[in-house]
Amino acid sequence: MAVLLVVVLLTAWAAGRQLSPPAPDAGSTDAVRLGPTAGQDVDAYLAGTLGIPAPGDPSPRLALVQFDASSTADAAAAALGRTTLLQAVVRVPFPRVQTALRQVQAPPAPPAAALAATLTTAGGEAAADAARTDGASSPADARRVAVARAEAAALGRPGCACLVAAVVQVPPAAVPALRAAPGVRAVQVAPPGTSRTRLAVSPLLPEQGPGRPDGPVVGPVPDDGRVPG
Repeated sequence: MAVLLVVVLLTAWAAGRQLSPPAPDAGSTDAVRLGPTAGQDVDAYLAGTLGIPAPGDPSPRLALVQFDASSTADAAAAALGRTTLLQAVVRVPFPRVQTALRQVQAPPAPPAAALAATLTTAGGEAAADAARTDGASSPADARRVAVARAEAAALGRPGCACLVAAVVQVPPAAVPALRAAPGVRAVQVAPPGTSRTRLAVSPLLPEQGPGRPDGPVVGPVPDDGRVPG
Protein backbone atom coordinates (compact mmCIF):
# COMPACT_ATOMS: atom_id res chain seq x y z
CA MET A 1 0.00 0.00 0.00
CA ALA A 2 1.31 3.37 -0.93
CA VAL A 3 1.96 5.89 1.81
CA LEU A 4 0.65 9.38 1.33
CA LEU A 5 3.42 11.71 0.22
CA VAL A 6 4.37 14.29 2.87
CA VAL A 7 5.44 17.60 1.42
CA VAL A 8 6.37 21.04 2.71
CA LEU A 9 4.21 24.06 1.95
CA LEU A 10 6.10 26.97 0.47
CA THR A 11 4.89 29.42 3.11
CA ALA A 12 7.26 32.17 2.06
CA TRP A 13 5.84 32.18 -1.44
CA ALA A 14 2.25 31.85 -0.21
CA ALA A 15 2.76 34.86 2.02
CA GLY A 16 3.66 37.06 -0.89
CA ARG A 17 6.62 35.92 -2.98
CA GLN A 18 4.24 35.85 -5.95
CA LEU A 19 4.46 39.65 -5.86
CA SER A 20 8.23 39.44 -6.34
CA PRO A 21 8.75 36.49 -8.69
CA PRO A 22 11.86 34.35 -8.26
CA ALA A 23 14.17 33.70 -11.15
CA PRO A 24 13.31 30.79 -13.46
CA ASP A 25 14.80 27.34 -12.91
CA ALA A 26 18.31 28.26 -14.08
CA GLY A 27 19.38 24.66 -13.60
CA SER A 28 18.20 24.38 -9.99
CA THR A 29 17.35 20.89 -8.77
CA ASP A 30 15.31 22.02 -5.75
CA ALA A 31 11.75 20.70 -5.76
CA VAL A 32 8.82 23.10 -5.80
CA ARG A 33 6.26 21.45 -3.59
CA LEU A 34 2.52 22.15 -3.70
CA GLY A 35 0.12 20.96 -1.03
CA PRO A 36 -0.13 21.17 2.76
CA THR A 37 2.40 19.83 5.22
CA ALA A 38 1.36 16.98 7.53
CA GLY A 39 -0.42 18.33 10.59
CA GLN A 40 -1.02 21.76 9.09
CA ASP A 41 -4.31 23.46 9.89
CA VAL A 42 -6.48 23.23 6.80
CA ASP A 43 -7.90 26.75 7.08
CA ALA A 44 -4.36 28.16 7.27
CA TYR A 45 -3.30 26.16 4.23
CA LEU A 46 -6.33 27.24 2.21
CA ALA A 47 -5.73 30.88 3.12
CA GLY A 48 -2.16 30.52 1.89
CA THR A 49 -3.33 29.41 -1.55
CA LEU A 50 -5.20 32.65 -2.22
CA GLY A 51 -2.26 34.77 -3.39
CA ILE A 52 -2.78 36.51 -6.71
CA PRO A 53 -0.08 35.78 -9.33
CA ALA A 54 1.82 38.88 -10.43
CA PRO A 55 -0.19 40.47 -13.29
CA GLY A 56 2.98 41.71 -15.01
CA ASP A 57 3.89 38.20 -16.19
CA PRO A 58 1.11 36.69 -18.33
CA SER A 59 2.98 33.42 -18.96
CA PRO A 60 1.01 30.27 -18.07
CA ARG A 61 1.86 28.84 -14.66
CA LEU A 62 1.73 25.37 -13.18
CA ALA A 63 -0.97 24.97 -10.56
CA LEU A 64 -2.37 22.29 -8.27
CA VAL A 65 -6.18 22.23 -8.46
CA GLN A 66 -7.79 20.43 -5.52
CA PHE A 67 -11.38 19.27 -5.73
CA ASP A 68 -14.04 19.72 -3.06
CA ALA A 69 -15.10 16.07 -3.44
CA SER A 70 -13.76 13.01 -5.20
CA SER A 71 -14.80 13.62 -8.80
CA THR A 72 -15.64 11.73 -11.95
CA ALA A 73 -13.77 12.46 -15.17
CA ASP A 74 -16.67 14.52 -16.53
CA ALA A 75 -17.09 16.58 -13.36
CA ALA A 76 -13.36 17.22 -13.07
CA ALA A 77 -13.11 18.25 -16.71
CA ALA A 78 -15.95 20.74 -16.24
CA ALA A 79 -14.24 22.21 -13.17
CA LEU A 80 -10.89 22.59 -14.92
CA GLY A 81 -12.42 24.54 -17.80
CA ARG A 82 -9.94 25.60 -20.46
CA THR A 83 -6.79 24.95 -18.50
CA THR A 84 -4.16 22.64 -19.97
CA LEU A 85 -4.33 19.34 -18.10
CA LEU A 86 -0.93 17.80 -17.34
CA GLN A 87 -1.47 15.29 -14.55
CA ALA A 88 -4.29 13.76 -12.54
CA VAL A 89 -4.12 12.74 -8.89
CA VAL A 90 -6.20 9.61 -8.38
CA ARG A 91 -7.36 8.04 -5.11
CA VAL A 92 -10.14 5.54 -4.50
CA PRO A 93 -12.24 6.93 -1.61
CA PHE A 94 -12.90 3.90 0.59
CA PRO A 95 -14.17 5.17 3.99
CA ARG A 96 -11.48 4.95 6.70
CA VAL A 97 -9.16 2.89 4.49
CA GLN A 98 -5.86 4.40 3.38
CA THR A 99 -5.55 3.85 -0.35
CA ALA A 100 -2.82 4.81 -2.80
CA LEU A 101 -2.43 8.37 -4.02
CA ARG A 102 -1.56 7.87 -7.70
CA GLN A 103 -0.17 10.65 -9.86
CA VAL A 104 -0.84 9.84 -13.51
CA GLN A 105 0.35 11.81 -16.53
CA ALA A 106 -2.55 12.92 -18.74
CA PRO A 107 -2.47 11.83 -22.38
CA PRO A 108 -3.04 14.35 -25.21
CA ALA A 109 -6.82 14.19 -25.53
CA PRO A 110 -9.90 16.28 -24.70
CA PRO A 111 -10.05 16.81 -20.92
CA ALA A 112 -12.83 14.35 -20.06
CA ALA A 113 -11.27 11.62 -22.21
CA ALA A 114 -7.80 12.34 -20.84
CA LEU A 115 -9.05 12.14 -17.25
CA ALA A 116 -10.92 8.91 -17.96
CA ALA A 117 -7.69 7.51 -19.38
CA THR A 118 -5.83 8.41 -16.18
CA LEU A 119 -8.37 6.42 -14.18
CA THR A 120 -7.78 3.42 -16.43
CA THR A 121 -4.03 3.79 -15.98
CA ALA A 122 -4.42 4.02 -12.21
CA GLY A 123 -6.55 0.88 -12.27
CA GLY A 124 -3.75 -0.94 -14.07
CA GLU A 125 -1.28 0.25 -11.43
CA ALA A 126 -3.55 -1.05 -8.66
CA ALA A 127 -3.88 -4.43 -10.38
CA ALA A 128 -0.10 -4.60 -10.72
CA ASP A 129 0.28 -3.77 -7.02
CA ALA A 130 -2.03 -6.65 -6.14
CA ALA A 131 -0.15 -9.04 -8.40
CA ARG A 132 3.25 -8.10 -6.96
CA THR A 133 2.17 -9.08 -3.46
CA ASP A 134 -0.13 -11.97 -4.38
CA GLY A 135 0.53 -15.13 -2.40
CA ALA A 136 1.86 -13.26 0.65
CA SER A 137 1.06 -15.10 3.86
CA SER A 138 1.08 -12.38 6.54
CA PRO A 139 -2.18 -10.64 7.50
CA ALA A 140 -0.70 -7.24 6.60
CA ASP A 141 0.32 -8.45 3.15
CA ALA A 142 -3.03 -10.13 2.60
CA ARG A 143 -4.76 -6.86 3.47
CA ARG A 144 -2.56 -4.92 1.03
CA VAL A 145 -3.55 -7.34 -1.72
CA ALA A 146 -7.24 -7.00 -0.81
CA VAL A 147 -7.05 -3.18 -0.83
CA ALA A 148 -5.21 -3.10 -4.18
CA ARG A 149 -7.71 -5.50 -5.74
CA ALA A 150 -10.62 -3.40 -4.46
CA GLU A 151 -8.95 -0.26 -5.88
CA ALA A 152 -8.49 -1.91 -9.28
CA ALA A 153 -12.14 -3.01 -9.33
CA ALA A 154 -13.41 0.46 -8.42
CA LEU A 155 -11.20 2.18 -11.00
CA GLY A 156 -12.43 -0.23 -13.66
CA ARG A 157 -16.05 0.76 -13.22
CA PRO A 158 -17.51 3.51 -15.45
CA GLY A 159 -17.95 6.83 -13.67
CA CYS A 160 -15.52 6.17 -10.82
CA ALA A 161 -15.46 9.29 -8.60
CA CYS A 162 -11.75 8.88 -7.88
CA LEU A 163 -10.10 12.15 -8.97
CA VAL A 164 -8.98 14.33 -6.05
CA ALA A 165 -6.74 16.87 -7.78
CA ALA A 166 -5.02 17.81 -11.02
CA VAL A 167 -1.90 19.62 -12.14
CA VAL A 168 -2.67 22.10 -14.89
CA GLN A 169 -1.10 24.95 -16.77
CA VAL A 170 -3.11 28.15 -16.46
CA PRO A 171 -2.57 31.83 -17.34
CA PRO A 172 -2.50 34.02 -14.21
CA ALA A 173 -5.49 36.01 -15.43
CA ALA A 174 -7.59 32.82 -15.48
CA VAL A 175 -6.78 31.76 -11.90
CA PRO A 176 -9.68 33.64 -10.19
CA ALA A 177 -12.23 32.00 -12.48
CA LEU A 178 -10.65 28.59 -11.91
CA ARG A 179 -10.83 29.07 -8.12
CA ALA A 180 -14.50 30.01 -8.43
CA ALA A 181 -15.42 27.01 -10.61
CA PRO A 182 -17.96 24.59 -9.10
CA GLY A 183 -16.23 21.65 -7.47
CA VAL A 184 -12.87 23.40 -6.96
CA ARG A 185 -11.76 23.68 -3.34
CA ALA A 186 -8.35 25.31 -3.81
CA VAL A 187 -5.85 26.34 -6.49
CA GLN A 188 -2.22 26.65 -5.48
CA VAL A 189 -0.10 28.31 -8.16
CA ALA A 190 3.59 27.53 -8.54
CA PRO A 191 6.15 30.34 -8.80
CA PRO A 192 6.84 31.57 -12.36
CA GLY A 193 9.51 29.61 -14.16
CA THR A 194 8.76 26.35 -12.33
CA SER A 195 9.28 23.36 -14.59
CA ARG A 196 7.30 20.13 -14.41
CA THR A 197 10.46 18.21 -13.54
CA ARG A 198 10.81 20.27 -10.32
CA LEU A 199 7.20 19.97 -9.21
CA ALA A 200 6.16 17.69 -6.33
CA VAL A 201 2.55 17.61 -5.18
CA SER A 202 0.56 16.21 -2.26
CA PRO A 203 -2.99 17.55 -2.41
CA LEU A 204 -5.43 18.24 0.36
CA LEU A 205 -7.85 15.32 0.33
CA PRO A 206 -11.60 16.05 0.14
CA GLU A 207 -12.23 14.47 3.54
CA GLN A 208 -9.63 16.59 5.33
CA GLY A 209 -10.71 19.78 7.08
CA PRO A 210 -13.18 21.25 9.59
CA GLY A 211 -16.54 19.53 9.44
CA ARG A 212 -15.14 16.65 7.39
CA PRO A 213 -14.54 13.03 8.44
CA ASP A 214 -10.82 13.44 9.14
CA GLY A 215 -11.07 16.72 10.99
CA PRO A 216 -9.29 20.06 10.99
CA VAL A 217 -5.68 19.02 10.34
CA VAL A 218 -3.97 17.25 7.48
CA GLY A 219 -2.74 13.73 8.13
CA PRO A 220 -2.93 10.16 6.88
CA VAL A 221 -6.27 8.37 6.91
CA PRO A 222 -6.11 5.52 9.46
CA ASP A 223 -6.04 2.09 7.84
CA ASP A 224 -8.64 0.68 10.18
CA GLY A 225 -11.68 0.23 7.98
CA ARG A 226 -13.24 -2.77 6.30
CA VAL A 227 -12.02 -3.40 2.77
CA PRO A 228 -15.05 -3.19 0.45
CA GLY A 229 -15.72 -6.45 -1.37
